[in-house]
Amino acid sequence: MGLRARRALASLGIVLFLVFYIWLVIAIGTRVPDHPLATLAFYGVAGTAWGIPLLPLLSWAEGKPMWGRRGPPADTNE
Repeated sequence: MGLRARRALASLGIVLFLVFYIWLVIAIGTRVPDHPLATLAFYGVAGTAWGIPLLPLLSWAEGKPMWGRRGPPADTNE
């Protein structure tokens, strides 16, 4: 699959994921205790945690391995 097709598919996946994630955060957010600190903590974590599940998708879209070797070994002349 070409890079352009991967990026298009990944952008569609991101939009679908975010629609589901926002719906889930709103549904869970209604059950958070009605205390300002609890609300702040929940929406603070939910507002920053959405990017973590997207890292593998973004890495795949760019055609790079997310984990593992990224380059040649430092020194092979021993």
